Parts: sequence; structure tokens; C-alpha cells
Amino acid sequence: MTYPETLAYLYNRLPMFQRIGNQAFKKDLTNINKLMEAMDNPHQQFKSIHIAGTNGKGSVTHILAALLMGSGLKVGLYTSPHYRDFRERIKINGQLIPKRKVSKFVKKNQTSIEQIEASFFEVTVAMAFSYFADEEVDIAIIETGLGGRLDSTNIITPLLSIITNISLDHQNMLGDTLPQIAFEKAGIIKKDIPILIGEDQKEVLPVFRRKAKEVNASLFLADKIVNIEIQKNNYKGIQGNVTIKNKNHKFRTDISGAYQAKNICTAISAFSLLSESVFPFLVFNPIWLQDIRNQTHYIGRWTILGDAPLIIAESAHNKAGLKLLTAEIATISYDNLFMVIGTVNDKDPSYLFDILPKNGFYHFAKANIPRGLDAKKLLEIAESKNIKGKSYSSVSRALSAAKRKAKANDLIVIAGSIFVVAEVV
Repeated sequence: MTYPETLAYLYNRLPMFQRIGNQAFKKDLTNINKLMEAMDNPHQQFKSIHIAGTNGKGSVTHILAALLMGSGLKVGLYTSPHYRDFRERIKINGQLIPKRKVSKFVKKNQTSIEQIEASFFEVTVAMAFSYFADEEVDIAIIETGLGGRLDSTNIITPLLSIITNISLDHQNMLGDTLPQIAFEKAGIIKKDIPILIGEDQKEVLPVFRRKAKEVNASLFLADKIVNIEIQKNNYKGIQGNVTIKNKNHKFRTDISGAYQAKNICTAISAFSLLSESVFPFLVFNPIWLQDIRNQTHYIGRWTILGDAPLIIAESAHNKAGLKLLTAEIATISYDNLFMVIGTVNDKDPSYLFDILPKNGFYHFAKANIPRGLDAKKLLEIAESKNIKGKSYSSVSRALSAAKRKAKANDLIVIAGSIFVVAEVV
């Protein structure tokens, strides 16, 4: 089976959330457990860290990976979704899984996959775990896909569990309130395994404390372990101070946004906990934060696509993420703002226009997936909110139109959906 044939098999024969939405969400771990049994349980053959949360888990995953790689460890990463290449989901030390490994895995396990009727997510998780076991990684950082309790990744027994934050997203699958969503995320908290909470949110922290007490898991708050002070922040990166174990370090990093302070704090806190319990040779070095994007193949978040005009792609798509994006836009000096926006059809997009800047001209587009919301429908909703804009037949046409209008001192922002950003990064 060639690599293109393998991708066609994965995308066309197996349910895929990117294509059909919540129909692909299985509230059961039966299939992934069966797959693991058929493959001799590779998830039990390597050390791991498990990360859940509404926003920030991708950033924490990549920041922590950079720190551990800088310490000389062989680090596996499992993340989702991907932007340009399926293999972005599965990496070791920032290198994508080889195409031949993807094809070999599917060919070897095709009978089990079909007998079990495994979903796209279940197959991808199984592929990652098999690859990490075969390559004998020192540690793998595993990001949940959706929720936590019933996510296919939740069969591992990690060294450390991490929950970044909780906000409203995927309510039709995870619950309508923050405590309900927190309950699903808290499902990654396991017996006797320490849990690190990235953000002290009064509405949901009791949920985590209760779960941790039930399973005798030590609970840590990131901001009680590490203190972050940002001194300079612009679209090119962050500079600041970090205090860890009563020692102050100056740092700079190539990831941007004031909101990243919490993610940096969480990642360094996790690094500190691992240095105390699992890898005593770990010593924090701020140099490892300088080039996170290149080290870990981190794309899609505050990605700079051009200067003069400044073009930024940001995968913000829920209320919390869009509020952070809007706050960051407010820190940039520009003459005119052009937004390229698209979203999916299983969410009410009205909230977009209650949060995003009112002073921009909007270019609406449908992402090239069945779930994409029709751009004309999005325009109608925007106009009802007194937002000025125009609809386009594709994301590329919308971005091209924005580029034609924009002058050197203007700003173009692409956001609203991971699938929209995936077409331009």
C-alpha cells in the first residue's frame, strides 16, 4: 500500500471528525483497547505525559517538548489536528513520522482495524503509540483530541497529567457548563499519578480537586511552582523572566502572545516536576525556549505569513481563544485591519462577531471540508451584527482579495477555524 493509498484509506474508509463532525466522536474506549491488545499493547512500552484542556494544550505540548529535547531526551509528540500533512500528528524530536512507517502500520494492522471498525482517531492514536514503542522514545507527550475521559488517548498511564484550562467548546459533546466540561477533562486524572493544573479557575478547580482526592493523585498548580514575568511581547516573540526553584532566568522565545505566559508557566512547571521525580538530571536552560517552532514543527498558532502588510494566521475558534486573539490584535500598530474568517456548520457563529474587532473589513470563506459553513450564510450573520464584509468561494480567494486591498502598514488576520488556517499555513 503506497502512502497516497494509505491516506485515502484513512480518510475515506474511516469516520473523520474533520469531515463529519460529532458523528465521529465515540463515547467509548472499547475499540482503542481492542486495537492495543491486537498490537501487544505498545502504549505500555514507553513513558508518557498526558495533556488535556480547551485552549493551550498544543502550546504546552510543544514548549515542554522543546525543553525535554534540549535536555537530550528522545521525545515523541502526538497532537491533533494536523494542518498541511497528516504526519504532523506523530513526531519524534520534531521530525514527522516517515511515510513508509504510516503505510507499513496500516498494512500490518488492516485486518484488525476493519474487524474492530476503528475510527480515524483510534487508528491514528494506535499508530502513534506503536511508533513511539518501536522507536524506544525516552518519553512521549500525548495531547488529547477531544475531552479527556473518553478520548482515545486515555488508555495510557502517564508519569504526569496536565490540564491547561477550561472554556466553552464542543458543548454538544462535552457539556454546556464549565464544570461539566471540566469533568470530562478530569477523566485523565489517574490513581496515584500527579496532576498539574495550568490555570487556577475558581469555577472548575473544585472538580479537579475532587477527582484528584478520589484517586489519590497529588494536585499541583503551575503558578505555585513557576513565576513568569513578561517584559516584552510582540508578534515576533516574547521576552521575560522566569523564576524556578528560587532562581531567576531571563528568557526569550519565538512564540507570541501575552496569553502564552500561562502556557510557558505550565510547561516549565511540568519540566520542574519531572526533574524532581523522574529525570533528576534535568536542569532548566532558557536557551531551549528560543526556537520552539523549528525544533518541534509547531505551526498554526500565531504563524507569521508575511510582512508589509503583516499577515498572521491564528487557529482561534472558540470564545476564549477569540478573546485572546482580539486582545493581541489590539497590541499591534496598524492602519487598516482585514480579517479572513471561516467556521464550521455545527456551531452557531454569532459569537464570533460579539468578540472579534468591529473596525475591520471581513473576508468570509468556507473551508474546503463538508463541515465548513457557507460563506454567504456567515456574511448574513455578520451583517446582522453591523460587520462589514464580503463572501468568497474559497479561503485562498478571500486571502488574495485581502492582500490586494492591504497596504504596507495594514494587518491581515486569518482565523475562525483550524481548517481555514490549514489552507494557508
